[in-house]
Amino acid sequence: MKLLVVDDDADMLAVVSFALRQASFPVVTANSYGTGLAAFHGEQPDLAILDINLPGGSGFELCGQLRKESNAPIMMLTARGEEADLVRALELGADDYLTKPFSPRTLVARVKALLRRAGQEGPSPTRAGELILDTELLVLRIADREIRITPLESRLLQLLLANAGQVVHTDRLLVHVWGHRGGGDRQLLKQLVHRLRQKIGDDPDHPRWLGTIPSVGYMLRVPQSS
Repeated sequence: MKLLVVDDDADMLAVVSFALRQASFPVVTANSYGTGLAAFHGEQPDLAILDINLPGGSGFELCGQLRKESNAPIMMLTARGEEADLVRALELGADDYLTKPFSPRTLVARVKALLRRAGQEGPSPTRAGELILDTELLVLRIADREIRITPLESRLLQLLLANAGQVVHTDRLLVHVWGHRGGGDRQLLKQLVHRLRQKIGDDPDHPRWLGTIPSVGYMLRVPQSS
């Protein structure tokens, strides 16, 4: 499960993406038509949230292009509640829209409703190999073990599981776990990984699950179930 948010307003992009991450959705962000289209091709998100006013091409144009390529749900964000904008967005293939300002709770509720209508399960549980993460219950299951985790550990695991077998850069983990304004730093992330390894019984010198890639980031290894 992965969401794409495209908005050229840095503050709005931070608010929207942080609200979605708090609801346990992995989020990819972009700030223009071109970067949004590239992110869509590279990340293959399950849902896209597009602002109408974008540099390099409008959100309408991006919506139309995405709809030609994918059936993933699309939500439009607009600062104007003009009927013509809403009709145009729906005609281009958008599935829903929100008029600014809106509350984070409303945004998350509408996103979950879109995913349900599209037959998606939502953000939890997430699975990679023998690891199953339930972000709502804050439980990590490994084979027959059930481990209680914190919200921060859940957000860390969620992004790692979504990219299992691939290195996730430290900066991306910091944004996902603490948000753009969350104050996270590399030392905090290191300590978070350390505590999580202790909980799951992972040897830091020879990790089975949580691997460290020096000066780059972390990777969730997916060994075969025993």
